[in-house]
Amino acid sequence: MSPAALSLCILLQCAATLLSPAAGGNTVLKGADPGLEELSTNGKPLHGGVKYNMRKSLDLDQEGCYLQTGKKECLEECGFNATAKTIFIIHGWTMSGMFESWMHKLVSALMQRESEANVVVVDWIAMAQQLYPDAVNHTHDAGLQIAGMINWLQDEQQLPLEKVHLIGYSLGAHVAGYAGMFVRGTIGRITGLDPAGPMFEGAEAGKRLSPDDADFVDVLHTYTREALGVSIGIQQPIGDIDIYPNGGDVQPGCALGDVLAVAGNFMEVMKCEHERAVHLFVDSLMNKDHMSFAYQCTGPDRFKKGICLSCRKNRCNNIGYNTRKMRKRRNSKMYLKTRADTPFGGYHYQMKMHVFNRKQADNADPTFHVKLYGAHNDTANMFVDIHDETVGLNLTNTFLVFTEKDIGDLLKIRLSWEGDSETWNSVWKNIKKNFWAWNAKPPKPVLAVRRIRVKAGETQKKFTFCAQDPAAIEISPGDSLTFVKCRDGWEVKPRKRLAI
Repeated sequence: MSPAALSLCILLQCAATLLSPAAGGNTVLKGADPGLEELSTNGKPLHGGVKYNMRKSLDLDQEGCYLQTGKKECLEECGFNATAKTIFIIHGWTMSGMFESWMHKLVSALMQRESEANVVVVDWIAMAQQLYPDAVNHTHDAGLQIAGMINWLQDEQQLPLEKVHLIGYSLGAHVAGYAGMFVRGTIGRITGLDPAGPMFEGAEAGKRLSPDDADFVDVLHTYTREALGVSIGIQQPIGDIDIYPNGGDVQPGCALGDVLAVAGNFMEVMKCEHERAVHLFVDSLMNKDHMSFAYQCTGPDRFKKGICLSCRKNRCNNIGYNTRKMRKRRNSKMYLKTRADTPFGGYHYQMKMHVFNRKQADNADPTFHVKLYGAHNDTANMFVDIHDETVGLNLTNTFLVFTEKDIGDLLKIRLSWEGDSETWNSVWKNIKKNFWAWNAKPPKPVLAVRRIRVKAGETQKKFTFCAQDPAAIEISPGDSLTFVKCRDGWEVKPRKRLAI
């Protein structure tokens, strides 16, 4: 293992220590099974057998019922229903030896959404409670044992594999991948919740979660930002659909200041972003009427420009539990923005506008703000983030606007801009620019925008907004311009399709 990966492993171990029960980070599902004997593969004893806690009550403090491979009486005692969905939840690496609090939330949400399903918590803590490299080495054995349980259920109960869903978090996602690889037949679905990155990034398909492990493999990536050369969550796409909320990078509400204000603990920042995949999945179970949509795109930069909001040819999909199975093809990377809290879903708008530099001023470096007025609500004045690029003058610009609340059908848009004279950076830039011609007074920049074309991602509706006063399309720094839906005669169709 590289020094960078080893350093990160040590960092992860520190995080787990900080999330130990003494730190208040974890809770435990009651119902230990002390009588379960250790299992073995290929004649070699394992550190501990995998346990299968089938949940029967929403009250997670109540003891669950344990399934054991080869023991038919457990199936009757637990009330296992082979005709219903069977959902296995697989935890990740732990140093505390306890289930983290997210487990309770996920189990509760699943049981409320799928009241008839067999919800089984997979306990491989005996193998996961090791130094990280050792826990990684045990993922193969854990997956093999889970596959053995599923194979036995097929033999004993004629369990239909198409109704089996494995949900694995972090290191547990790769355990699910091994289970899918070793099972007899093809599992219906595997969901990877921010699958672990260290020691899996760049690995061949047979040694990590991959699309071949189930009929449908969907993955949520929420912590792909690199530290010490690797990332806690895997960066590369490893499923049929790989969804990167907020680019898979910084998650809203997980900034250092936000987390420290609540937890006072730096390691909680890592936990917040890595665990966000679980909470997005829980959100998708609990907020069926407010589903989040992700959009296919070649990369996060294009998505941030608002280019990829099409739902044609299955280019958009729900996220989390509601993700729709898509026809097998080469991996599909999808992106979306989210809110900081549940419900996480928001609303995406693609906006296009041609910005005219009326006086050809070379000191026009605009920063745009928009306010959206809807049938239900209005937004605040929002900064238009163009991600370290400059607005193209005398060019068509495309950008993404995200709102946290449903404003209803868009009725009008107010556009304003700040010039480069409004920022300290631009003041300094002008000082340098005019150093040799300090007496020359640059012309005051004046921009013009005739219309704004808008596409709503969630509804796929398209509108064109024209200046409220068609004779007044110019806008100076600090002023604003209002756009309303174009009336007959106001809208000018482009002669040819714009290349983006």
